Amino acid sequence: MRESVHQKTLDIRTRGRGLYDVTSAVAAVLDDAGITIGLCSLFLQHTSASLVVQENADPAVLRDLDRWMARVAPDGAGYEHDAEGPDDMPAHIRAAITSTSLTIPVTAGKLALGTWQAIYVWEHRTSPHTRRLVITLLGASGGP
Repeated sequence: MRESVHQKTLDIRTRGRGLYDVTSAVAAVLDDAGITIGLCSLFLQHTSASLVVQENADPAVLRDLDRWMARVAPDGAGYEHDAEGPDDMPAHIRAAITSTSLTIPVTAGKLALGTWQAIYVWEHRTSPHTRRLVITLLGASGGP
């Protein structure tokens, strides 16, 4: 087997608050790298958006998550940090209680996600943004 490291940065365009499935974009980077066993590290270079692995079958799950998060960190709740508007500090809180990085195993050249799992960029701001996702693949390819 041949060990390798591969890295690529993707720009993810959002349309505002919500969850954006990036699974196929990450899988395409993995396909190009040719790694068959290893790890896929994902890092989102932002403080007002996050990464989550979540259900991909029922869109109601994503809507329920958004509604729950709105109760946890509501817009315009009198935060001191509001330089960019009433969604500014809530976006930072939402990112802080989720994550900006994920690690997913690579097995047989594929992301080892469960049947109902997908990778999402969770945009916490109300306006569109371009988010940078750094994908680092560590592993091996080829036969013994």
